[in-house]
Amino acid sequence: MRTVVRLALIALLVPAPLSAQNRSEDEYTRYELLAPDTASFKIIYDVTAVSAGAKFFFNPIRRGSVASDESVIDLMTGAPLKFTEVSGAEARESGLTSADLEGRYIRVELARPVPDGGEARIRIIKTYKDPKSYFRDGSFIVFDRPLGIRRNSVILPAGFELVSCNVPSQVIEEADGRVGISFMNIYPGQAPLVLRARPVAAANQQAAQGGSQTKPAQAMVDPPAQEPPMDRIRVSERAFQDREIVYFLKQPETGAFSLYHDYTETREGTDKYLNIVRRGSTVSDPSARVLDTGDKLKVETLKGDAITKAGIDIGEAVRPDSEVVVIRFPPVAKGQSVRLRIEETYTDPARYARINGELMWRRSFGRPRNDVVLPEGWYLTTSSIPATVSQMEDGRIRLSFWNHRPDNVDVFIKARRRTGA
Repeated sequence: MRTVVRLALIALLVPAPLSAQNRSEDEYTRYELLAPDTASFKIIYDVTAVSAGAKFFFNPIRRGSVASDESVIDLMTGAPLKFTEVSGAEARESGLTSADLEGRYIRVELARPVPDGGEARIRIIKTYKDPKSYFRDGSFIVFDRPLGIRRNSVILPAGFELVSCNVPSQVIEEADGRVGISFMNIYPGQAPLVLRARPVAAANQQAAQGGSQTKPAQAMVDPPAQEPPMDRIRVSERAFQDREIVYFLKQPETGAFSLYHDYTETREGTDKYLNIVRRGSTVSDPSARVLDTGDKLKVETLKGDAITKAGIDIGEAVRPDSEVVVIRFPPVAKGQSVRLRIEETYTDPARYARINGELMWRRSFGRPRNDVVLPEGWYLTTSSIPATVSQMEDGRIRLSFWNHRPDNVDVFIKARRRTGA
């Protein structure tokens, strides 16, 4: 018995493996290119630590880069976090057992241990000097850097225009006039990004020299009345949006599926989240919690007149069959944010059913990231929208849809039951 106790104590003292110590999700990186001759760029890296109980997060410093001007903040409170740049050996001593002994890391001390089933959201800010990634090529500047993060943006220096970008991207003008690109990396590995840009002044000079070779402008045609004026169209960065949803399909005879969706609220004073139930669906077993702390939240489902009596604005006229799930939380303070996870079960036989022996499911996705998990015993035969397909540890098939477009996609899925399942 004493031997068993000793072994248990030894096990508690052995550092957890990397997979348990430094797991992360929801990564987003913004690169702001500084003056070309500096070969430097500012990096703003948002990442969520999800290893339950973890007190540290380790961010590797890429080889060939020299890091400076580092800072880290807790995204929930906006407060600065303690951090230290450490060697690979020091990272191992701190619990990152798979740390590269030749590498260097930023070791961040989290504001609170990651709650079980929760998250710790942090922002790491640093400046890299890396002449192999960012350099001049004659009158052009080049940013040539493979990016493994799934959501990325690159902002050109002031006064530069984009000439070429080899990865399909949004092009967005910043409030200060700088031009940037943003994309969601759907490659199975690193996105081989290469950007080229040049000073706008040089482009203007070239255009002036072209003189009469420029084609005359065509007369503009008035847009259809139902379209907004073009000077009122606003473009938001899709890759930065961090809403995500996962659907778990139950057996199709039930017409039901459970789901959870994660959402970050940043608006000062906001104290509730409204989930409008689609017509034709019914909702049950709603629950919610703060992922930053693990705290459970008050949830109520209101229908028809109850919505009006509660003074809830659902953005449309309230009908007898209108239904909304209301999640309440403490008002968001200035400079802070809260990450929510809402869970519920939907029944919607018009959009999910077993027809002629086949599972059929359809739904319109508006969020950037949407996953669908097939029920046990079923294999995929049809997906109308491209998806990444994987098998979960329990054998179920999971589809991951990364919608980099700013509009909805209509997904239709079919599956067949495995023989003997």
